[in-house]
Amino acid sequence: MKHVSDVEVLALTKLLEMENNSLAIAKTSIMAISDEQLKSLAQTGIQTTESRIVGLQKFVSENILSSSTANQPQMQ
Repeated sequence: MKHVSDVEVLALTKLLEMENNSLAIAKTSIMAISDEQLKSLAQTGIQTTESRIVGLQKFVSENILSSSTANQPQMQ
């Protein structure tokens, strides 16, 4: 587990927000593409973006969520 500063948490939050917005736009735009080669490239871009989002979410869950629950007082 790595210590993540407040600034890094904010940067990760904004990066995830940007990736999610980009994915939504790409998924909406792909319906308007008629060229099969361009559509294939767009689909590859969508899959790449989805992979980045999953990677960021994994990092957040392993490094931020686990450290925030570790710092909470234990209930008895």
